[in-house]
Amino acid sequence: MKLDDRIALFCLDSGNDFASQVAAHLGIPLGEHEERDFEDGEHKIRPLETVRNRDVFVVQSLYGSDGLSINDKLARLLFLLASLRDNGAARITAVVPYLCYSRKDRRTKSRDPVTTRYIAQLFEAMTVDTMVTVDVHNRAAFENAFRCPTVHLSAREAFIDFLLPQLRDREVTVASPDVGGIKRAELFRESLERRLERPVDSAFMEKHRSSGEVSGSAVVGNVRDRTVLILDDLIAGGGTMQRAAEAFRKQGAEDAIAIATHGVFSQDAADKLTSPALSRVILGNTVPPALPSKLLDTKVSLVDITAGIADTITALHEGRDVTDLES
Repeated sequence: MKLDDRIALFCLDSGNDFASQVAAHLGIPLGEHEERDFEDGEHKIRPLETVRNRDVFVVQSLYGSDGLSINDKLARLLFLLASLRDNGAARITAVVPYLCYSRKDRRTKSRDPVTTRYIAQLFEAMTVDTMVTVDVHNRAAFENAFRCPTVHLSAREAFIDFLLPQLRDREVTVASPDVGGIKRAELFRESLERRLERPVDSAFMEKHRSSGEVSGSAVVGNVRDRTVLILDDLIAGGGTMQRAAEAFRKQGAEDAIAIATHGVFSQDAADKLTSPALSRVILGNTVPPALPSKLLDTKVSLVDITAGIADTITALHEGRDVTDLES
């Protein structure tokens, strides 16, 4: 596709690979910018081309990498958004496929922070017009936190496109690794059932978390002699997926495949994901997976979601309804 010159697309240096793929789908170049670091740790960022009266999109996931913490990237992104506004952008859309601090969306203990709301206030302070993200931890909390318009996208159809040829001749169950993800798994199950044109079962595993300790392994649903797709929004430590896969295997599952949009891995995640209970791990490419190359070559597959991001940007730029693109 080829869009008019009124649109501009930017990212931070650290997000160039992902944003370049989005730009290729759109048929436009990435906007040039300067990102300069100072000796004391401060930095400045500015566009190097005019954005006056243009429709500006900034595509950037917020995860720690390349010596930059999540907080480093968040500050840089906020500064870039503000600089674009100061330089006369007509409209600014922040496209943040992986939105940091989204897991803490409610108070579970006395005086707990609600960081989802705090993040929303930061972006709103930069006068962002629209906020776009992909498979956030809690969609309702995300939408309620922002006062500006929001768009919540799902990688569901991209995952199904990838999996469909492998599932044609299998009996399939879509499972959530905990009760909180049942709705997400059910939407996936319904879509997969339509695409396969035959019934797909559902299941979930109980999980209790207290003071960082996870317990519970009871399984509800039919998994015996079936390929079980364990769906979650993200994988961090990998323990939840490992426990779920082991529980489903004990109940007679033939295969257990982990699916997550965001692979935000801690240092010991690789050990959990090498569990023989997990046949495969399928991830979106919102976050480059920090895993050993051997594991990436043998067990982990990445699914590209940049085409869906580009379609959403096109629809927003042209003023079309994005309802059909949302999850």
